[in-house]
Amino acid sequence: MLVDSAVPVGQTQAHYLFGVMRLKPGDPLLVFNGRDGEWLAQVASAGKRKGLLALQKQTQPQQYPPDLWLVFAPVKKARTAFIVEKAVEMGAMQILPVLTRYTNSDRLNMARLETHAIEATEQCGATFVPDVKDPVKLTALLETWPNDRQLMFCDERRNALPAAQALKGKTGGKWAIIIGPEGGFSEEEVAALNALNQTVAISLGPRILRADTAAIAAMTAWQQALGDWQ
Repeated sequence: MLVDSAVPVGQTQAHYLFGVMRLKPGDPLLVFNGRDGEWLAQVASAGKRKGLLALQKQTQPQQYPPDLWLVFAPVKKARTAFIVEKAVEMGAMQILPVLTRYTNSDRLNMARLETHAIEATEQCGATFVPDVKDPVKLTALLETWPNDRQLMFCDERRNALPAAQALKGKTGGKWAIIIGPEGGFSEEEVAALNALNQTVAISLGPRILRADTAAIAAMTAWQQALGDWQ
């Protein structure tokens, strides 16, 4: 992106910017594309179906979150959207829905979840939009798990150490957090998770957490111990 470059606005964006927000030619706004940081732009032309923005100056360099994946079993529609939104705010680089034995919601509107990710990025002032991957079976994911990526397994059975103790002495780098479905992981899935050399099992406390709450709690614990909150 260069100063004075022209950025075209498509139909969906035009409706929001010029119909909902009522921006008109000459009005300023901040824009980003996930690669070149944040830029101050000015509306050059505005129509119902399209428009044009003129870039003026970069206001923030491109920033990336830690190399952290959030792996979670989809739950009810609104709660899954909530998890995606909060994962963006909490600093996930990639969001991976997985299908487990007890997953109770396997129909996902991926286009809508991607929109949630973009909106959350805008709201929290970030410049990077995490990838929201298509759902895969947990067994398939674990069979091809990368050797260089640690996996923080949130064990609701409370057989694990508290997060602060379990992560003590660990280093940052490539990590993932996995959150189970409302019914928990099956015995076979727990065994498969614990069989990975990269797995670090943790407890999220003495109370049973909803899946969406667990995602926030786990990402908070990881960010405080190993992420960019330090």
